[in-house]
Amino acid sequence: MGDHTHGWAAAPGAAERARSVLAAAWSCTVTAEGTREDLVGAHTVTEDGRVLLDAPEDGALLAAVLRGPRQEPSAVLEFADVAPVPVRDRVRSRVWLAGRFSAEGGRLALRPTRVVLRRPSGALTVGADEFAAAAPDPLAGAEARLLTHLADCHADAVDRLTRLVDPARLQGAVRVRPLAVDRHGLTLRIEHARTDSDVRLPFHAPADDVSRLTERMHVLLSQAAAASCPRPLQRQRADGDG
Repeated sequence: MGDHTHGWAAAPGAAERARSVLAAAWSCTVTAEGTREDLVGAHTVTEDGRVLLDAPEDGALLAAVLRGPRQEPSAVLEFADVAPVPVRDRVRSRVWLAGRFSAEGGRLALRPTRVVLRRPSGALTVGADEFAAAAPDPLAGAEARLLTHLADCHADAVDRLTRLVDPARLQGAVRVRPLAVDRHGLTLRIEHARTDSDVRLPFHAPADDVSRLTERMHVLLSQAAAASCPRPLQRQRADGDG
């Protein structure tokens, strides 16, 4: 069965990125009615982009919402996208959702009216309708496990993939780590003594599940093996990362 590549882009759009952050995040910070509370393992996201929260019955958030002067108080939810592999500056992006709370089945429900995705390259505003219509990346839920396995068990493969990186970007590099993966490609973090930069290695076709991802990675490694340039970076095995 062939992969459908029509309309495929080399990177996910902002709405898909935002939905992926929410799908993978385990915690969020909620600000409403003058209170700010961190909730862990308390949110779910519906297919149409509404966020449902299980707020503690004895928490300040629920009390503030129930006792607030408005029936549907305004709120802001913040989600952090944290790299699963230890690197410098592990927060890859943040997502802010603004809207109003309503009660739904004993939980607080928020339908975002404003969505902002902030990445190191800058902030992007995502339309509420676009956010509602988007779906998270199919690898979002497995990304942490996949990247951790790649970093911990296949450091040699990460080294080989540096053959696909412009040698000038690797000059003086002290470490390369897998930073992110989605169905469109793999991103590597190149760390220098005081700075770092990210390089994206796009797949030749989207990987909509883990089996396809394995095939896409094999293709990248084959391309790396065929690269004629030597690797400027040699992993230091004594650094404890391999």
